[in-house]
Amino acid sequence: MTATSLILVLLLSSGAFFLPDRYIPGLIACEICLVIHGVYRRGSLGVIARVFFVQLTITMSLYYLIHGQSQLAQGAVAVLRILLAFIPGWWLSITCAPERIGEVLTWVLPVKWAFVIAASISLLPYMTVELREIYHIQCLRGARINPKALRDPRNWSELINCVIFPVLIQLLKLSRQIAVAAQLRYFGKSNQPTHWR
Repeated sequence: MTATSLILVLLLSSGAFFLPDRYIPGLIACEICLVIHGVYRRGSLGVIARVFFVQLTITMSLYYLIHGQSQLAQGAVAVLRILLAFIPGWWLSITCAPERIGEVLTWVLPVKWAFVIAASISLLPYMTVELREIYHIQCLRGARINPKALRDPRNWSELINCVIFPVLIQLLKLSRQIAVAAQLRYFGKSNQPTHWR
């Protein structure tokens, strides 16, 4: 089941970038089914909405600055394709346990790579919460990073300094802790791990 889900996610995410525009409505229909199933499994639509609005703001701003109004429709298609590539991964993180994904990935990848990918998938919800908390704390401190302030490109550097860098530092600290925990449990000493839990 997990292997089938991984193949489906790979195909749908790749299709979001490589399929011609005429096939996009069919892809949207498939991914609506994934969203419904994900919500049924208690997934949060707020994650998809936030990704969509952030991508929409950044991409459309860049298209407007670089091309003017002439290619805004092309920018909207790019945002849609990015969202369509994101949804299958969101669905996979809700419906499949990370340790099971790791077990399946060992069929085609070295054990250490499979562990890194499985750990990354399991960290996505935590990092989303961490990102939201850092953003709100920085807004309370008076950082000019609310949606209205970010319309001005001069405030983008403040977003990077106040939110992106702290999130990256948190991610590096967390990845170091995971690496130490795995090392203390002798992960990687055997070519065939006996369990992933």
